[in-house]
Amino acid sequence: MTIKLTSDEMRYITLFEETTGARVHDCVIDESENRIIFVVKKGDIGIAIGGRGDKIRKVRQAIGKSIKVIEYSDDITEFLKNTFVPAKIKNINVVEHDGKRVAIMTVEKQEKGIVIGTKGRKIQNAKKLAHRYYGIHDILIA
Repeated sequence: MTIKLTSDEMRYITLFEETTGARVHDCVIDESENRIIFVVKKGDIGIAIGGRGDKIRKVRQAIGKSIKVIEYSDDITEFLKNTFVPAKIKNINVVEHDGKRVAIMTVEKQEKGIVIGTKGRKIQNAKKLAHRYYGIHDILIA
């Protein structure tokens, strides 16, 4: 699978890596939320955030946008759980439905708002990333 990055995404990745020392796997610009989502290599989440969030704060100030950092995983279940932190995901099942892969997530009722996000942006970004890496066509919340 090849991911094509825009020149803006490449510029943000360079700035992020130089500022934090973390290795970036991917970058998604969410214009509607004025946010940049960085997917960092497994094990680099602590490096990316820095002590007391100092490194993320520097990146946010340099870019002028909100920053979300997600730790990559080869395992779809672990990756989706990382995507929805701080929500507590009880269970994730990936099933075939009409020839397409669908992730069904079970969450506590009070966690659904965290998973969906404002105007559904968090779940939409998660769907984009899940499709990009794992061929998941939809994420359903149970």
